[in-house]
Amino acid sequence: MKIRGYYGLLGLIFSGLIFTAADGEVRLPAIIGDNMVLQTGPQAAIWGWADPGEKVAVRGGWGDPGKEQVWKTTADEKGKWIVRIDTPHTHGPYTITVSGKNTIKINNVLIGEVWVCSGQSNMEWVVQNSDNAEQEIAAANYPQIRLFKVEKKVADDPQEDCKGQWVICSPETVPPFSAVAYFFGRELYQKLGVPVGLINTSWGGTPAEAWTKMEILKSDPDYQPILERFKQAVATYPQAMKKYEEAVAKWKEEVKKAQAEKKPVPHRPWEPLGPGHSHSPAGLYNGMIAPLIPFSIRGAIWYQGESNVGRAYQYRKLFPAMIRNWRDDWGQGDFTFLFVQIAPWRMYSDNGSFSELQESQLLTLKSVKNTGMVVTTDIGNLDDIHPHNKQDVGKRLALWALSVAYGKAGVYSGPIYKSMQGEGNKIRLYFDHAVDGLVNRGGPLTFFTIAGEDKNFVRAQAVIDGKTVVVSSEQVPHPVAVRFAWTKDAEPNLFNKDGLPASPFRTDDWPGVTSGKN
Repeated sequence: MKIRGYYGLLGLIFSGLIFTAADGEVRLPAIIGDNMVLQTGPQAAIWGWADPGEKVAVRGGWGDPGKEQVWKTTADEKGKWIVRIDTPHTHGPYTITVSGKNTIKINNVLIGEVWVCSGQSNMEWVVQNSDNAEQEIAAANYPQIRLFKVEKKVADDPQEDCKGQWVICSPETVPPFSAVAYFFGRELYQKLGVPVGLINTSWGGTPAEAWTKMEILKSDPDYQPILERFKQAVATYPQAMKKYEEAVAKWKEEVKKAQAEKKPVPHRPWEPLGPGHSHSPAGLYNGMIAPLIPFSIRGAIWYQGESNVGRAYQYRKLFPAMIRNWRDDWGQGDFTFLFVQIAPWRMYSDNGSFSELQESQLLTLKSVKNTGMVVTTDIGNLDDIHPHNKQDVGKRLALWALSVAYGKAGVYSGPIYKSMQGEGNKIRLYFDHAVDGLVNRGGPLTFFTIAGEDKNFVRAQAVIDGKTVVVSSEQVPHPVAVRFAWTKDAEPNLFNKDGLPASPFRTDDWPGVTSGKN
């Protein structure tokens, strides 16, 4: 399926203007520029465009004068060129010079750790709207942390470049930046003592399929309903837009009335799916991920899932497929991919679909190597899908990064369900990440349910026994299954002794409410 919308056409025209104006000169993508952080180690990618056949030299500004390292290449028949350089062991700052028919100097370059930070609104959520914003902003003087924000863009085809620029982290630059990304990067910087580069490419309210390339979506029958829905939406877009514009006009009148009567303002109508919409399958991969490749990175952090709750079973496949897609296209092997399990929120439409999405994320943790998952059941907000405590989210992501990506010793995860054992009228649960034992905070353990063969779950009593939990109920003499925190408003109190919460889980595999929903 190839759909060329109005916005896609404008993008092509605009791109053509850029390339025509720059024809004949060496050019670099936006991600390569002043103040950037280059990933430490060998084979950091520097690339761009020039005339076909033009010779290009990249000179690293390290080493003795006159003895700097130089990498040379020739632009191919399409004018593209790339070199992969070995970065120095020291952090800089350095100047990198790119020469062809013209010369470009890239100034104030640091060598350190680079992470892509992506997802929907909880990743996009900015520092200035988070807890203790005033104090956090005033203290954000970290010249060795660098920030790059990708401008939002939907595209029909993979783009070669994006809009954005590297800036030095400061009280002036950090307020509109992703809070989760910043607090994650700050923790890494404080623990590792090396420069950190953060690339924020996120868009609120977006589903995982928008961040996945079209070839992946076309390759699996389970994703065909996604493509068909979009195809139908494009076909009916003119009529839908007319209804939307009428709804917006009515909404504006309702807003005026509500304001005059000092009543709550109604929500703006949702814009219909169609060309240029942020839900477009592959649209954000094309516009906001592809332009970053092959910039060398250590890994990625991801906070998304709320927009896929209604299709949680599908997410079991889609999310791992998206991770593989990114890893394959980056060509850096199975780089570290860390994600946040969505937080409880009482306004989800039902308990089952929300819990099944959390379960899909847990299954991804267990099945996809070099991944990590942050649990947020204790730091969410039941009345707000956007919890303002992003500091702890960033810190917990950093714990995973320090272990998975950097091999540092220490506890980095709360208890993860491993197995169960029936013991008469009780079930004993075993956990990973409970080496020093389990604890309950604030009274008896909460949010455990138990069921027999009838699949009727009832509230259960649960007690900690060393590194295990024993679950039972007088109503279920012959239990076969246990569920924990299997509800949209669960804020349970099971932790390990290091203060990290247990992930919600179930021991059964009975069909869920989103089974078969694609």
